[in-house]
Amino acid sequence: MSTPPAEMQSTNGSRRQRFLTILLVVVLGVAALVGTYYLMFVRGYVSTDNAYVNGNIVQVTAQTGGTIIAVNADETDAVTAGSALVNLDPVDARVMLARAENALARSVRETRGTFASTAGLNAFVQARQADVARARAEVARAQQDVERRVALAAEGGVSAEELAHARSALVSSEAALSSALAAATEAGQNLTANEARIEGSVVATNPAVLQAAAELKEAYIAFKRTTVLAPATGIVAKRGAQLGARVQPGQMLATIVPLNEIWVDANFKEAQLETLRIGQPVTLEADFYGSSVEFHGKVAGVGAGTGSAFSVLPAQNATGNWIKVVQRVPVRIALDPAELEAHPLRIGLSMAVTVDTRDESGPAIAGQPATQSRYSTTVFDGIEAEADAHVQQVIAANLPARQARGSLPKPAERTASAR
Repeated sequence: MSTPPAEMQSTNGSRRQRFLTILLVVVLGVAALVGTYYLMFVRGYVSTDNAYVNGNIVQVTAQTGGTIIAVNADETDAVTAGSALVNLDPVDARVMLARAENALARSVRETRGTFASTAGLNAFVQARQADVARARAEVARAQQDVERRVALAAEGGVSAEELAHARSALVSSEAALSSALAAATEAGQNLTANEARIEGSVVATNPAVLQAAAELKEAYIAFKRTTVLAPATGIVAKRGAQLGARVQPGQMLATIVPLNEIWVDANFKEAQLETLRIGQPVTLEADFYGSSVEFHGKVAGVGAGTGSAFSVLPAQNATGNWIKVVQRVPVRIALDPAELEAHPLRIGLSMAVTVDTRDESGPAIAGQPATQSRYSTTVFDGIEAEADAHVQQVIAANLPARQARGSLPKPAERTASAR
């Protein structure tokens, strides 16, 4: 027996209604899931895979000229700050150092002689002044003798010959006075010149000694710089030093990368920067380790312009046809040092970066102004103190034992005296 047409239509309509109801429920469920995922995992986050590990590339340069006689570290070697990377032939520098030592010793001894001769010159001046006084007395006596004889000659009391002898004695005494005055003047000038060379100083602070000391200090530093030191701890990334090569001051010998001081430069699209702030938390993944290792960091700074604005050949959008290209701005990401130590990275590695932008309380462009050096080295600090100590040793060795004890000025005092 067949089903009536009306009943068939009713059954089909019920099935269609159930299907549409189920479809609507599925669509609403998917929409709810998508909305929930967006609200929880998409909204409030910005991501990019245009990010790369970056860091400082410390250059090791020659501070003095010379021929390379030893290379102590090669590429991929780990070095510590202050370790010797390259040795230059020290023969020329050693000769200049010895010459400067001898020049300082000679200057100290000559200055000592100047101090000693000043006392002798002072006594000599006093003796010449005494000669002048005696000569003046002789002139006065001879003048009186002539006056008495002239009076007696008018009465016939003395002969003309005796009067002539008295006048001759007066001329001789006046000549002796002139000679004594000249000798006293010369002695006074010599004393003044000697005093000008030592006035206001002791041997160690005399200008001539300070000049020789400065030249010795320069020679000592040049000698010490024949050993080229690593300014930072890291990995040698590029070695340019070769045995036998003649290098000049400023020539690059190697580069060192401190892998404990690296960061990530993430290039975000300009539309992604609206809610990005300094200090926001960041999660990162490196292609080097894959998804098994997750790095954490914070936004440390936002670039002052797009990458194209600082390129060697910036775009000239005002010429010819123009096609809009989405620009990117570099954002610096500071990494967690502990995670970096556990999973070292290399400069240039690719990174995937996700920034949690829900907290927008931080600054948008830059953090606090820099108040101290971000990167510095103390490797070269001790060389000047060593040079000053060597200079003082040379000076002390050429002073009398009594003067050498406690009489040498400090470097700052010597500089002030030189000024």
